[in-house]
Amino acid sequence: MTDKRKVIKIDPDPLAPYAIAPGWRVGNMLFLSGQAAIDEAGNIVGAGDFDRQVAQVFINIDRVLAAGGSDRKKIVKVTIYLTDMGFFPQIIEARKRYFSEPYPADTIVEVKALALPDLMVEIDVIATI
Repeated sequence: MTDKRKVIKIDPDPLAPYAIAPGWRVGNMLFLSGQAAIDEAGNIVGAGDFDRQVAQVFINIDRVLAAGGSDRKKIVKVTIYLTDMGFFPQIIEARKRYFSEPYPADTIVEVKALALPDLMVEIDVIATI
């Protein structure tokens, strides 16, 4: 029996300094690490600007999905971490902007903080190939 697991690699990889894989392909499923507003060079994008951070998160999600052989239309589940549930209305708008029906399953959690102080949102994704 062959191992049907494969790490998803991107270059450059802004998560490498944190010892995190961008994601894993397991069979025909992709499991992405949480994506935050960090650009390819490892810089935080949009400090203090929630909508700009969400836009960067989806740029990152698209990049990792493409490296794994998928795209946003094949996302089946997202988990969204917010540092302030006051951003919930903006997340609803983001869902409509970045997804189409049928929308993926979704969980939203408010957290005290994310990995870096200026981050306001992080999204992890499960998708099919």
